[in-house]
Amino acid sequence: MRSDAIILAAGYSSRTDVNKLTLNINQYSILARTIETFYPSCEKIIVVGGHYYADIKEIVKKYSKVLLVKNEQYHLGMFSSVKRGVAEVKHDFFITPGDYPLIKSSTCDLLKKGDKDISVPIYNQRKGHPIFLKKKLIPRLLEEPITSNLKLFRDKQQVAYIDVKDEGVLIDIDTMDDYLIIKKRIEGDV
Repeated sequence: MRSDAIILAAGYSSRTDVNKLTLNINQYSILARTIETFYPSCEKIIVVGGHYYADIKEIVKKYSKVLLVKNEQYHLGMFSSVKRGVAEVKHDFFITPGDYPLIKSSTCDLLKKGDKDISVPIYNQRKGHPIFLKKKLIPRLLEEPITSNLKLFRDKQQVAYIDVKDEGVLIDIDTMDDYLIIKKRIEGDV
């Protein structure tokens, strides 16, 4: 089954005071780790840049499957980036924020098997990322108001909630403390 992925990377990283997606864990940036999650199972990976566009461009240039697009309206919030990415999609697709570096590729394979229009991973009874959407939702997403959000859109659709054995679906990096905890967890006491 052919699929694409949208990685949202347009934000301000305001709680870290640096572009968190460029921070390294084992010599890979957080964004590169997120891209590599989708590499085995996706035809095209659309990275939506914005505030730190130049930094993002530098990271993605080595990936032949990545299409970098700029969201000129990133200041309007994450849903504007969702809509910008969806405009480039051709197949069923994943959406995830770029700061989820621990998602397993095998989780993507499980989500593709969902029998509804949207598949959402569940770990310990909590919803996570990425979500997987059927391509028939593309027109609906593009028509959704810019003031909406992915949760509001999701809740209007047929959703399969899929239990996964992947804590990474819940782990994002919002602060420098989050980053340091994850870095230590992966790299150990170096």
